[in-house]
Amino acid sequence: MSIRVVKAGILDTIQDLGRHGYSSLGINPNGVMDTYAAQLANCLVGNNLNEGLIEFHYPASQLHFSKEALISITGADFTPFVNEMPVPVNCPTVITKDSTLVFKKRKWGARCYLSVSGGFEISPWLKSKATNIKIQAGGFEGRALKKEDVLSFKPGKSFTNAPTNVRALHWSVNTSVMYKERSHISFIPGNEWNLLTEESQQCVISSPFKIDKSSDRMAYTLLGERLSYKPHEELLSSAVTFGTIQGLPDGGLLVLMADHQTTGGYPKIGHVISAHLPKLSQCSAHEEIRLSPASIEDAEKMLISLQQEIKIIQWSCAQKLNEIYA
Repeated sequence: MSIRVVKAGILDTIQDLGRHGYSSLGINPNGVMDTYAAQLANCLVGNNLNEGLIEFHYPASQLHFSKEALISITGADFTPFVNEMPVPVNCPTVITKDSTLVFKKRKWGARCYLSVSGGFEISPWLKSKATNIKIQAGGFEGRALKKEDVLSFKPGKSFTNAPTNVRALHWSVNTSVMYKERSHISFIPGNEWNLLTEESQQCVISSPFKIDKSSDRMAYTLLGERLSYKPHEELLSSAVTFGTIQGLPDGGLLVLMADHQTTGGYPKIGHVISAHLPKLSQCSAHEEIRLSPASIEDAEKMLISLQQEIKIIQWSCAQKLNEIYA
């Protein structure tokens, strides 16, 4: 059971929900950028929520399936096709043997995810399958996928005698609520928020910021009005995390993403709320975003609601798959 990379994409890697618990050793967590889409992909094919999958950027890899597989594609819409037949997103789909998956056009979003029923046969490093490209560890040989790479996957349930190359199962998930108003991002003010002048604080919450073309999985650089700070002593480096908003010496802003470092010495003016990290991760270079402050209580409510939604989707998908397998 395997998938062969016919043509390599710009940056496609094996990821899961991240390598947590090692920040004290200076090992960053990595993992998927869009945790919502990744968990959804695994729900749709009956996998564990933390099962490893492929994160694609556009232009994405072309993949050849040596065996039949139940897959799902979530997150951004890169117009997937199998043997010239369209593949629905956010829907479990049977791919027949000797079929080739291609992504023809980016309609929206920055990253999409491919999950295979049973999961990929990838050996974990420090309890995670996430790829750490910087130190070449985890994932598939610690790097992005290349042409002729072969990814083995575990045997899943069989759907024999599929009538066509693509057979979408009879349910899908509507993700429009998650990704609507993608440019509106809420944050919790950080320890150094009050180091900003009042004018700069107002600028953060009232002016748009454009995502710079240099942005990547490590950090998004935000272009906008230059911010000013009150006189203050030099800050000691301290822990940072996915979503930490740092103020740069030139008055700019940086939002740390999945491949972030473990500590930083720039002012931490805020933290993007966890429930909004998925939609921020689907924003591309040159898109504008707006930041708005939120309370810790509201951030917790939104995160709990999102986690409950995923659990309901997971249960529903498991029930539907059991009915089909039976």
